[in-house]
Amino acid sequence: MTSLVLLSGWGIDARIWQPLAPHWPAGVAVTAPDWPGYGVHFPLAEPQNLEALAASMVAHLPREAIWVGWSLGALLAVSLLDYLPSPKAVIMLGMGRRFCSSQGVTLQSLRAFRRAYKRDGQSAWQRFLGWQLEGEPDSTHCRQALTRLIGADTTTLPSADDGTLMAGLEWLERLDVSRQVTAPPCPIVTLAGAHDPFLDATTRREATACLPGAGHCPQLSRPEALTEALVSLAHREVMP
Repeated sequence: MTSLVLLSGWGIDARIWQPLAPHWPAGVAVTAPDWPGYGVHFPLAEPQNLEALAASMVAHLPREAIWVGWSLGALLAVSLLDYLPSPKAVIMLGMGRRFCSSQGVTLQSLRAFRRAYKRDGQSAWQRFLGWQLEGEPDSTHCRQALTRLIGADTTTLPSADDGTLMAGLEWLERLDVSRQVTAPPCPIVTLAGAHDPFLDATTRREATACLPGAGHCPQLSRPEALTEALVSLAHREVMP
């Protein structure tokens, strides 16, 4: 049995993984826990504290599993290797060693978004949802699929509190997992959408595997292909 733990990114809870459910093959066990502050989970008293985050997630991140982190979830999964027993492997989906780059999302753009979020969190969140769908082959279809999953209309707020979301934006700005990736305590592999607008060309080119016809949200645009790619990477790391 291969066990996968699916970890979502900024501003979207674990429901983002639901489109993959019909496509998992036999012999693969999947869990998708929410981070603290998302869904029904209480936020951390210190949302920016990685050690506290690790303590809150230890029961959900077993060493016998492969952790699959998407976007911010990938940065956090690798960062938590400093605090938790290492899993069989980590798969980073839609993320390089850091979020900001000169050819992807620039530091200036992220800081401008943080200011916009402080002014009007709901509007900024809505813009972010559209922003991350720009690389999908049919962004309108993907936005409709996302709406069905999380109710992402103009009256809906993200399923996380402001403190958790602000901490997430700070993590996107400052987390750099180059050290862990360079000397990994377990295998760390990357999977990139070929048209991910958040990744620079170098990160996409150097990814362990690339998903054609997908951007930053292959859960919505290519769920079956994403499932196949994750299972293939997982089996390669568990049974090299």
